Amino acid sequence: MSICGIEIKGSEAIFALATLQDGAPQHLAIATKKIALEDDDEAANVKAFAAQVAAFVKSNGIQHIAIKKRSKKGEFAGGPTTFKIEGVFQLLEDCAVTLLSPQTLNAQYKKHAFDLPASLNKYQHEAYKAACAALLKK
Repeated sequence: MSICGIEIKGSEAIFALATLQDGAPQHLAIATKKIALEDDDEAANVKAFAAQVAAFVKSNGIQHIAIKKRSKKGEFAGGPTTFKIEGVFQLLEDCAVTLLSPQTLNAQYKKHAFDLPASLNKYQHEAYKAACAALLKK
């Protein structure tokens, strides 16, 4: 089973796919590393983003998604656009979506001490941690 980890930053959803091989998480390289939502005030843009996301999920055969949760209030609260993006993922058909807190991601990362592969871009690290944390929690 593979899981797509997602970190939502600003107006972008950043992806990293991981699977378990011999009990250890392995990175699965994919062509699409992120999808941006341009001008979320326009309904047509949100619909186009949702269509891009649905096509990405279908083309990569993704059935499980783990999203790094953002705070709803306080200093590090996510902006309104990030919650729209999260909603798009939660509305996907035939795809289980799990929200994981940053604390859970860090705890799983420390507990299992998995490596961050060189094949990842630095901006994908948190998305990969989300995928691995979800894999190792099951």
